[in-house]
Amino acid sequence: MVHHRSGLRRLINDDELVAAVEQDWTTAPLSPKRAAMLAFAVKLTKTPGAMEDADVEALRSAGFSDRDILDIAEVVGYYAYANRIADGLGIELEAWRPD
Repeated sequence: MVHHRSGLRRLINDDELVAAVEQDWTTAPLSPKRAAMLAFAVKLTKTPGAMEDADVEALRSAGFSDRDILDIAEVVGYYAYANRIADGLGIELEAWRPD
């Protein structure tokens, strides 16, 4: 997560919220929409075979469009793919990258 901190800071522009998300996103003061998105992302990452229609419906109920949901799933899937490739090849984070 360290190498994603600067991007998260740029997007959210709230260091306290970033710190709360890093500590435990489930207790961070997130909007219901952001919390629904993160719950979906965590489930898709940890237990992809357990995904159900209800998971997508929860995002719709939170206010995401079908296009938004596709984007979320694609980003989560790509992140998992890219990290597994990097981990599988033993690629380490560049020392010059700021956190």
